[in-house]
Amino acid sequence: MESTVNEFAHGHGMRRCRYRGQPKAHLQHVFTAIAVNIERLSGQSSANEAPPARPPTAFQDFLDQHEIPRLTSWRAASG
Repeated sequence: MESTVNEFAHGHGMRRCRYRGQPKAHLQHVFTAIAVNIERLSGQSSANEAPPARPPTAFQDFLDQHEIPRLTSWRAASG
C-alpha cells in the first residue's frame, strides 16, 4: 500500500491538484488511478506464462559457492 501511495505522490504528481473544487479533484484522482491500473495491467505477462524466477539472494549465493545444501522453502524447516 505504501509503495502505491508513494507512486501516486511522486510519480504522478498527486501532491498538487490541477483543479479547484472537491468534485474536480476527485475526478482527477479517479482518472489517475484508472490510468495507473491500465499501465500496470499492460505490463503483466499473460496468464499462461510463468513469472520469471527471482535471482538468488547474496546468502543463497554464499551457500551455493561453499556447497552448503539449502532448503528450497523455509516452510520445510519447520515441522
